Amino acid sequence: MTPRALLLLLLLATGTSQAASLRCGSALVSTGSTTHEVRGKCGDPLSVTPLGERQVTDGYGYRQVEFVEEWAYGPWNGMLYFLTFRGGRLDQVDSKRAN
Repeated sequence: MTPRALLLLLLLATGTSQAASLRCGSALVSTGSTTHEVRGKCGDPLSVTPLGERQVTDGYGYRQVEFVEEWAYGPWNGMLYFLTFRGGRLDQVDSKRAN
């Protein structure tokens, strides 16, 4: 196998794009969903933890503050789900086995 083919295989195996989703009953929420959409489909979270804020610059050069928070859901089928929101949009979904 050539080095170029090996590199391509490695990149495909690891993936560079992470699209996360969570099934709430028959509804599905995925990255980019708003807090309003997630609450409407999944109900109220177990907890909401503010993780801080960060300054971002938009495409026009204006600085804005984005609030970051983590919502916890579950346990569903023995799993806890942690949803991270940045600027009111779902950015990441993590899961952990409930003890």
